Amino acid sequence: MAVAALFDIDGTLLARNTAPLYMNHLRRTGQARRRDLARTLYYLFWYKLGLLDVRSALEVSMAFVRGKDEAAMVADCIGWYRDAVRPYVFPAMAAQVAAHREAGHVLAILTSATRYLAEPLGADLGIEHHLVTQLIVREGRFTGEVVQPVCYGRGKVYWAERFAAEHGVDLAASFFYTDSITDLPLLDRVGHPRVVHPDPRLRRLAQRRGWQVLRPRLGETMDTSPALVG
Repeated sequence: MAVAALFDIDGTLLARNTAPLYMNHLRRTGQARRRDLARTLYYLFWYKLGLLDVRSALEVSMAFVRGKDEAAMVADCIGWYRDAVRPYVFPAMAAQVAAHREAGHVLAILTSATRYLAEPLGADLGIEHHLVTQLIVREGRFTGEVVQPVCYGRGKVYWAERFAAEHGVDLAASFFYTDSITDLPLLDRVGHPRVVHPDPRLRRLAQRRGWQVLRPRLGETMDTSPALVG
């Protein structure tokens, strides 16, 4: 069976959380109000504590996009990624992706974000597969609904297991990189958990379990020896 390397986005491949970056972009382009940014920062605070009410956050997000044109969203997000997000890609994590590719591993982004971020990032890093929160679109417009389960918490395990079955992947031999305690169910599911700039709860857990902790920095590279990639 194949080995996969699965990568979270915010705080893992990227040095920043993309939610406020995106909301700042919407504010600058007149697509959002100041209170929308404040609400985003509120949810981000609870997310960093591992206590986010996902259902409530989703309801707000889906109300915001309901009825909007998907093609316009795709075009807008490509420009946003290029100008505002790409500078925050950790070079060391890009090197990790390359090392896994050279090892013959199946590469996938696994994130609670949508494809409108994952696809430009994946194209940049050469990651073919994207396991994301999927927004439902009818006749080119967002309905305000999402495909269940959301790719968050235990939902990530569902999508990872489905992906593994479809691609002949052995999760017990695979890698998952993340910064968040909310991803503990999947960290427990894979054979090689990799923790990147962990939040406080995940940092303590990683220390107790002896998990490898990576601390890449912008502008720096990191050892990508076989010990890191299996």
